[in-house]
Amino acid sequence: MYQILEELNKTTGITGSMLVGNDGIIIAADLDTSFQDETVGAMAASIVSTVQKSLERLKSTHLKQVTIEAEQGKLFLTDVGFGILVVTTEPNVNVGLVRLEIKNTASKIKERNF
Repeated sequence: MYQILEELNKTTGITGSMLVGNDGIIIAADLDTSFQDETVGAMAASIVSTVQKSLERLKSTHLKQVTIEAEQGKLFLTDVGFGILVVTTEPNVNVGLVRLEIKNTASKIKERNF
């Protein structure tokens, strides 16, 4: 799993990534040292849970990805079935490239049935 995250982190503009369970427990992490893994994992699980509940109330489809933009960078939260792929980036990242790499990484994770 760490090898998959390490490969994803080689993408220009990506500063870190992690995989957390839907309960916020960290499965694997390769984040920038300025982030506390446990805090990011808990936050990701909380955000995804809240958005998913809101989508259910709207009778909408299942959550695929949430993107948060802040001054210091972007945060991508992607559902991979059994958990959430969290990716942190620089502020001015190529969003299309990042989303493509996240999609490819999510497919790799799902193939391995972690």
